[in-house]
Amino acid sequence: MALISVGIDHEHASLDLLERATLPEHEWAKILRTLVSHRNIHEAVFVSTCLRTEVVAVIDRFHGAIDEITETLAEATGVPVSEFEDRLTINFEQDVANHLFSVAAGLKSVVPGEFEILGQLRRALELAIEEQSAGSEVTDIFQRAIASGRRVRSETSISRGTTSFAQAAAAAAIDDLGPSLSGAHVVILGAGQMASGVAKGLLGTTHSIKELTILNRTQSRAESLRDELADPRVAIGALDSAPEHLRGARLVVSALEVSSPVLSREHFARIDADLLIVDLGMPRAIAGDVSGLSNVRRIDIGDLRGRVDQALGDRRGAIDEARVIVSEDVERFLKEQRARGAAVIVRELREHLDALVSGEIARRGHDLEDLTPEQRDTVISLVRSVVAKIAHRPTVALKEAAGTDQGTRLSEATRNLFDL
Repeated sequence: MALISVGIDHEHASLDLLERATLPEHEWAKILRTLVSHRNIHEAVFVSTCLRTEVVAVIDRFHGAIDEITETLAEATGVPVSEFEDRLTINFEQDVANHLFSVAAGLKSVVPGEFEILGQLRRALELAIEEQSAGSEVTDIFQRAIASGRRVRSETSISRGTTSFAQAAAAAAIDDLGPSLSGAHVVILGAGQMASGVAKGLLGTTHSIKELTILNRTQSRAESLRDELADPRVAIGALDSAPEHLRGARLVVSALEVSSPVLSREHFARIDADLLIVDLGMPRAIAGDVSGLSNVRRIDIGDLRGRVDQALGDRRGAIDEARVIVSEDVERFLKEQRARGAAVIVRELREHLDALVSGEIARRGHDLEDLTPEQRDTVISLVRSVVAKIAHRPTVALKEAAGTDQGTRLSEATRNLFDL
């Protein structure tokens, strides 16, 4: 069996494809059950964020598993298999560790060092464990990757400054609107972690906004965020009342997880005042064609990429430091993994040889019938001693080479020679 990761991300796929391939969390369990029902997939974790949809799995046949994963993603998202084929990012065996540890460190995020990805990986693993699709191998690599991600953030300054979409979105809106944000009415769609980050960033700006309205499907969630913000400028409402709040708004920020837009071009067509839309959803919660309206400007995740890259500044040194930490942690993980593998092979080899001796003694027991019990025990002890001496050198070599490329080759040779 082998470890593999298969998916699409913002580095290799268009925003349009990522948008169509993003799945809400309540659909992940079904995908996990489908994945492990395939003959080539033994363990699986599914991750779907705004810019990443990915499966990490323990598999049998490489190409068969890729086909099964791709077909599962296509069926779940409605995106044809042909659209995935040339855009997939595939990692195999030790490359999976390099990839996943880098993802956890925030090195493969649009906003380097972002915190959200650690929570997303943790939730993905917890759900896989709950659905019993995560065995010891994927659980171990996810836990180690998350631990490495925490280390990166504690030992480097990669998390200083703008480190989340929420912060980047608030900064982008403030930069674009400038003084016109003073005295403005702001509408935020959603009341989750990202909405909270945006709200805090906007309320804390020197351009004092007049009112910030949070609209959410679940009223209690909106009330909790309002209480957390503890600012008299904050009001709440139901998400289906959003069209009523658009008129008079200077800024609309969407931080929703939806499968299709909740606001269309028609909702904005009668608005005459200038309006800035920041849509952080994937899929987008506000229809893309609103950008065609003369008074509407739009910022989405694609626009934030360039802004974040320009704002990295002195954090580039921290990114290099993070890469060094990831490299160290990956090497330590792989070395321990290989050492555990050697211990397993040594145990299997000994059990195999013991079984051979026991089997031969049982099969040839009649040849020892004329011996006394003491003589019989002596013969059996002699046979076991000879077999143990034969196995001694291979055992020592496997243990000494554990954690190295030579150890991997010796392990493979031992399995082939002794049919383990």
